[in-house]
Amino acid sequence: MTAFIRQEALEKAKEIQIKADEEFAIEKSKLVRQETSSIDSQYEKKFKQAGMSQQITRSTLANKTRIKVLSARQELLDDLFDQARGKLADHTKDKGKYQNLCQNLILEGLYALNEDKVAIRARKEDYDVVKKAMEGAKEEYKNSMQGREVQLELDEKNPQSEGCSGGVSVVGGGGRIDINNTLDERLKLLETDALPMVRASLFGKNENRRFQD
Repeated sequence: MTAFIRQEALEKAKEIQIKADEEFAIEKSKLVRQETSSIDSQYEKKFKQAGMSQQITRSTLANKTRIKVLSARQELLDDLFDQARGKLADHTKDKGKYQNLCQNLILEGLYALNEDKVAIRARKEDYDVVKKAMEGAKEEYKNSMQGREVQLELDEKNPQSEGCSGGVSVVGGGGRIDINNTLDERLKLLETDALPMVRASLFGKNENRRFQD
């Protein structure tokens, strides 16, 4: 009887052990899956963060490089126009060509104002050349405007400033309208109007630029 009871106890204990081992294996497997999933999730998160960090780094470096290139290009353009500005005075050395230039600048102002009496302002050293240019402009204006006369007066009370490189100002409207056709002002306009063409000539056309300013 004692042996039977003992045998029953051993078998029961064995069943409990087997069941406990099975439950342990199941729980262990569950924990392993959970930890594996957690590790995979953390790895994926860190991988994404690393990828995003690399993208930000590449973008930052690209922007810095682009800024440096644009800065270098702008310095080159500024230097180019500075050189042109330094050579403006050369256009006044040949009196014949300079007189023709002043005549055309005066005519441009006359056509824009379309007035009967206009004042011309120039540098003091250019007065002789500008007076001849005024006579030529008057004659050409008369011929192109079907005999219409225009009275031109050299405004010696208001000469161009000492730093002016040449050219003229055409003043109408009783002194209220001043068309600045000095060489310095024309170069400023050229910097704005011709900049896209100059930029394309030096650096090539930018396909990503939507507006050619």
